[in-house]
Amino acid sequence: MQSITLQSHIGEDGILRLQVPVGLKDVDVRVTVALEETPKNGSTKPPVELGWPPGFFEATYGCLKDDPIERPPQGEYEIREELL
Repeated sequence: MQSITLQSHIGEDGILRLQVPVGLKDVDVRVTVALEETPKNGSTKPPVELGWPPGFFEATYGCLKDDPIERPPQGEYEIREELL
């Protein structure tokens, strides 16, 4: 069995078009396609490979929905002399 991984784009028509040269001719093959959406930030690595603990985002997402963080007024900034 040979495994091929590639990245592609599904167009507005919703159809995925694949052109994969495999080096085989006149042979029957079984093809399995698994779709995994690429993150919008461009990273194709899963969070664990980026150093996040397994399940971190699932465990923490939305944990502050009942206790939102508020930023109080910061006051006025002092005016300083210009540096030359």
